Amino acid sequence: MPSAPGPDPDDLLAALDPEQRRVAEALRGPVRVLAGAGTGKTRAITHRIAHGVATGVYAPTEVLAVTFTTRAAGEMRGRLRTLGAGGVQARTFHSAALRQLRYFWPHVHGTELPSLIESKIGLLATAARRQRLASDQALLRDLASEIEWAKVSNVHPDDYGQVATARGRSVTGHDAETVARVFGAYEEVKRSQGRMDMEDVLLLTAGMLAEDERVAAQVRRQYKWFVVDEFQDVSPLQSALLDLWLGGRDELCVVGDPAQTIYSFAGANAAYLREFPAKHPNTTSIELVRNYRSTPEIVGAANTLLAGSSSRGVDLRAQRPSGPAVSYTSQPDEVAEAEAVAARIAELRDEGRPLGEVAVLFRINAQSEAYEEALSSRGLPYVVRGAARFFDRPEVREAVTRLRGAARSGEGDEFLETVHGTLAGMGWTSQAPTTRGQTRDRWESWQALVDQATEFARTPGTTLGDFVDDLDRRAAEQHAPVADGVTLATFHAAKGLEWDAVFLCGLQDGTLPITYADTPAAVEEERRLLYVGMTRARLDLSLSWAQARNPGGRPSRKPSRFLTPLLPEETRVVREPAARNRKVAGCRECGKPLMSGAEKKRGRCENCPASYDEALFERLREWRKERAGEESVPAFVVFTDATLQLIAEHKPRTPEALLRISGIGRSKVEKYGDDVLTLVG
Repeated sequence: MPSAPGPDPDDLLAALDPEQRRVAEALRGPVRVLAGAGTGKTRAITHRIAHGVATGVYAPTEVLAVTFTTRAAGEMRGRLRTLGAGGVQARTFHSAALRQLRYFWPHVHGTELPSLIESKIGLLATAARRQRLASDQALLRDLASEIEWAKVSNVHPDDYGQVATARGRSVTGHDAETVARVFGAYEEVKRSQGRMDMEDVLLLTAGMLAEDERVAAQVRRQYKWFVVDEFQDVSPLQSALLDLWLGGRDELCVVGDPAQTIYSFAGANAAYLREFPAKHPNTTSIELVRNYRSTPEIVGAANTLLAGSSSRGVDLRAQRPSGPAVSYTSQPDEVAEAEAVAARIAELRDEGRPLGEVAVLFRINAQSEAYEEALSSRGLPYVVRGAARFFDRPEVREAVTRLRGAARSGEGDEFLETVHGTLAGMGWTSQAPTTRGQTRDRWESWQALVDQATEFARTPGTTLGDFVDDLDRRAAEQHAPVADGVTLATFHAAKGLEWDAVFLCGLQDGTLPITYADTPAAVEEERRLLYVGMTRARLDLSLSWAQARNPGGRPSRKPSRFLTPLLPEETRVVREPAARNRKVAGCRECGKPLMSGAEKKRGRCENCPASYDEALFERLREWRKERAGEESVPAFVVFTDATLQLIAEHKPRTPEALLRISGIGRSKVEKYGDDVLTLVG
């Protein structure tokens, strides 16, 4: 019985916009697709594969489509089946490699494949004991994450100490050499037990392909056409494996968005996407720029956020009708911020908006508690994505149990001192850990309890027992069953998702960018994190920050520096350059000492992206030189370089906005204002 005819190739192309159609028609590699947020990249690449199958260029079984999550791979397989290309393999890197490893390993080595572990924690605990290192679950999880980074970055235990020091890597409380010893011990324990971890799946597959030409030839006969999605997230190890799969061929299509690179700390390297044409001559490079997800207001704000930065990807063009303006709100404290967000969500519900189409996003998991409380108090159901609810987190459960025990034993006469002492006994300190990871996350949870205790103690006569009762109430209310609920998630957990209404909260300096983002590259990653959050919204986007952590606290916080170009001019905070008033010349962007004459002339490190419009700065310098010559005064008398840099950064459009720039008074506005505003305009 003849098989049913496949889809018509012209029908496949007719469903695409012009740029997506170019992708679908570029059937021969190498091809690079720079796909902005909401531009339909999955649609483009699945139609490309289906078009190749429908025209007979591809045999379905010879195509391997690779992505990073099982969810994305499943979605791709579903779409390919619908488009008549159901025989195409769509897998994660690990899934594809493990399939090959299980098939070839017994033939190559004559032994069973090492068994795959689900978690490194057990083996790491043994390794830490062998190194006489005291460890808890948080430290073990941080060590596991660091070992994963080292392995996907092709860093051997013997080299870890030197490489980690050079790259500024650290695990809270332990030097690089200690981590290196635990790393080496972990590898020994794992080998002795005949086990392998997820990174070994890639390493062993790559080693097998590199060392056995027969295996490599068979894999390359099987797969002749490759598509890799989310290519900005590729690690050095994944890139090496992909090269071995290709074997010198260039039938490869990669898709990604450098502006959505938010996993550099875990080994992702967007340079593979940016530099793809240099590695693969004759690359066809296509940009997807039509954003179908968000309103022009949201798209415009997202474009502005990245304009002039090293994180800039494609300039998105909105395809949806106009919608509400993006809102920017300052609140006196975090409790007020959460209450305001919950009140607005209640209004959306009353307007008939489904709560499942609403999300509240923040930088770290510990921030969720204020929103859990505010939503619960209004009877608004919610789900926490990517983490347990606040009172379900192990460190919080244990802390509440200990506090309850202290209250029952009558230890709570000095309420706050007892809370501090109890949590200090678990590892809490008044100073936050200086690095990311589980140790930091656990501290943030404890600090949230300290903040709640501080606020609760403001009511005269309250006791530790009263506080524990209040914690129990919160926990009970926040465990209401959820049907259609508001999503609470970190920016990282929200990647790849979208909602009608999105609230981005806690956008103050120190939280975004977070305090431990202490290099220009790390700060840029924080900017991209905000971009990812903004581009999750379809219709409503609200950005907010709190001037103080707790009610009644000193309102010393400033909105995130990333918001400066987005805020209305009258609400912007004009910041002094970082190097101002330093005895040693320092970079105006990161504050580190400037070493070379060229760096000192620029006023920033060679690798620091400028936060101001350098072309405008140079025009202002030329104008200043002419005015100084006409007036026979030194150039700095007109304006200092620091003031010109601030003008080039903030681009004031009115005399009033000029007056808010440090170094500009009324007389200078009257004397030079018209010239400066003309140059800015």
